[in-house]
Amino acid sequence: MITGLDHVVALVGDIQAAKAAYQTLLARAPAWQNSGDGADRVLFTLDNMTLELMAPSGFSVTADRMRALLGDQEGVLASLCFRVADIDRMHRRLDRVALKPDPVAAVESRDAETGALLHWKRTRATTELTRGVRMFFLELAEERPVSVATGTGPVVGLDHVVVSTEDSERAAALYGARLGMDMALDRSHNDWGQLMFFRCGDLIVEVVRRPVAGGDLDHDKLWGLSWRVADIDATRARLLAAGVDVSEVRSGRKPGTRVMSVRNGTCGIQTLLLERTPKPAA
Repeated sequence: MITGLDHVVALVGDIQAAKAAYQTLLARAPAWQNSGDGADRVLFTLDNMTLELMAPSGFSVTADRMRALLGDQEGVLASLCFRVADIDRMHRRLDRVALKPDPVAAVESRDAETGALLHWKRTRATTELTRGVRMFFLELAEERPVSVATGTGPVVGLDHVVVSTEDSERAAALYGARLGMDMALDRSHNDWGQLMFFRCGDLIVEVVRRPVAGGDLDHDKLWGLSWRVADIDATRARLLAAGVDVSEVRSGRKPGTRVMSVRNGTCGIQTLLLERTPKPAA
């Protein structure tokens, strides 16, 4: 039913500052920009998904709600939007598994730069039933244009989106049994808690349980993004030259990966960059 992660929405306070920050981080030009319904939007489309930056604009119920969600934060991950092949079939499934979806709606977007149009149909599950994580499901009529690379070592796609939970059993039931994603890994470790990987197209929804005293057992949280790069050393050199604070490159938890943390220039969103070591030829 779910064929991939279509896009992740990040709420930001300043759309121009966020646009510049992610142009630097991703080494990509925006693929789509528009305004309306109380928000300014900038989209970066990569090989396997889109990052949508959204900032409140003007004074409306929608803009005020976004400001309330942001609070005093520079940015926050706001929602996951899954790609489906048949929105009506997905709507029926969401209804059967008691996630109380909104009616399917047709949506249109016009790019401010080119005047091009995109159309899609979407629905949204009831957020309280998806453990506090806003989830949309959409069927695109046309593919978005891909963001053009603007520098060396560009980000090529998303490797995984991280969701933190205090109740791994209920989170597993949501992403696995109810949404139909395949669990690729379930592992516990004394130092970093429990990890569950759910395949979503060619990326992973990673659900992490790190028990915290007094944690919220009923609500999960979108925690961070791990971006995929082809040459992490080239990416690190580019970001350092641009004044971005990044860690040293280190071995990742998953065998055959190298990672580094990005400490600024992400609108406050927890960010990791990851390189997969090519598998040796058979």
